[in-house]
Amino acid sequence: MTAQDVPLPVNGLDSVPTLELDPLIDDPGTRIIVCCGAGGVGKTTTAAALGVRAAERGRRVVVLTIDPARRLAQSMGIDSLDNVPRKVDGIKGTGGGELHAMMLDMKRTFDEIVEAHTDPERARAILENPFYQSLSAGFAGTQEYMAMEKLGQLRARDAWDLIVVDTPPSRSALDFLDAPKRLGSFLDGRFIKLLMAPAKMGGRAGMKFLNVGMSMMTGTLGKLLGGQFLKDVQTFVAAMDTMFGGFRTRADATYKLLQAPGTAFLVVATPERDALREAAYFVERLAAEEMPLAGLVLNRVHGSGAARLSAERARAAAENLEEGRMVDQAAGKTGERGSRATSPEPSDIATAAARSSHDDQAAPTAAYDTAVQDIEQVQDIEQLTAGLLRLHAERMQVLAREQRTRDRFTALHPEVAVAEVAALPGDVHDLAGLRAIGDRLTAGRMPSA
Repeated sequence: MTAQDVPLPVNGLDSVPTLELDPLIDDPGTRIIVCCGAGGVGKTTTAAALGVRAAERGRRVVVLTIDPARRLAQSMGIDSLDNVPRKVDGIKGTGGGELHAMMLDMKRTFDEIVEAHTDPERARAILENPFYQSLSAGFAGTQEYMAMEKLGQLRARDAWDLIVVDTPPSRSALDFLDAPKRLGSFLDGRFIKLLMAPAKMGGRAGMKFLNVGMSMMTGTLGKLLGGQFLKDVQTFVAAMDTMFGGFRTRADATYKLLQAPGTAFLVVATPERDALREAAYFVERLAAEEMPLAGLVLNRVHGSGAARLSAERARAAAENLEEGRMVDQAAGKTGERGSRATSPEPSDIATAAARSSHDDQAAPTAAYDTAVQDIEQVQDIEQLTAGLLRLHAERMQVLAREQRTRDRFTALHPEVAVAEVAALPGDVHDLAGLRAIGDRLTAGRMPSA
């Protein structure tokens, strides 16, 4: 873990170690960075920003995303991403760094595995099988498993010295780690083994087993699922028999790769209760699986350049302005705005203006209009000020809520290094925006407003 015990002087994070990301991406020993976390917390942007920064600091980087929104391609100036890494133009810096990006095509990755590990005739039979087409397109956990497969393929090619992975937008971030075991359990399950038995027995014995030994099961499943569906499953299992061991072997190898010292996990979250709860679960799971955690990236953190003004004081000042009451700080008195004691009525202003302009008949009207405009301008300014004070009070409430949420996380995991990224007014759409995010990420703390 690349972190230094440097206190974060913002938002009360006094004892939390700072996550130092530049040393992490500069280290040639870092070969894989996995950005994980709940959906919608900014994993894709974080992965892309780290990829751009690492490439511009001399690394040969490929970013693998599983984001269906295709924002990564847009921000990198690429028309579209697919299952083949594509070079990103516009990367600056020295040292020969390069950036490639790709988007996982789940079905195409599955097809490539079939084509690579079977003969052409069997591959065609598998690819045309209706059950395989359903499995490869939407079986629970297939996307996560194929992401692991693609990661293993990229690492084996050794064309890049850093792979940044944006994990799937699953309901639970834990799905990424569970997928290999889940698919392995499916392939090793009793149902699959039972369907494989006739193919393994072969010839008449197999047909006899299928017709007699499985008659009750096939009859029941045929009623529930349809006879053709069951036949498709049996045909698929028979064709895939020789590949099942390869699935498990590669899954185990990739899992060990994730545990290796050259891998670093970044848990990405926002300062919201659900996101940080998911982050806490993931931190604990990584520790249980002995996988290397680099730290927590906390996105969309709010800040204020006037944090000394509390929400209570800002709200009280807004109420004073809105009610037309101002506190005389010098005398410690409160006066009613617009009263005879504090400001003249418009009629008084007009009368005074008339007395001072004996010869110019237009002067009283001009003076009156000017005075009224001045009063209205002051009132407009006060209304605007009151509105800004209320906005500040709301911002300070947000800051307090975020701080309480972070405190609960750090109380559970005080050893986890944290990098904060300030909330931005809009989405990132280009390389310049990704560079700005990279600057914030590697600063390790929110910039002062």
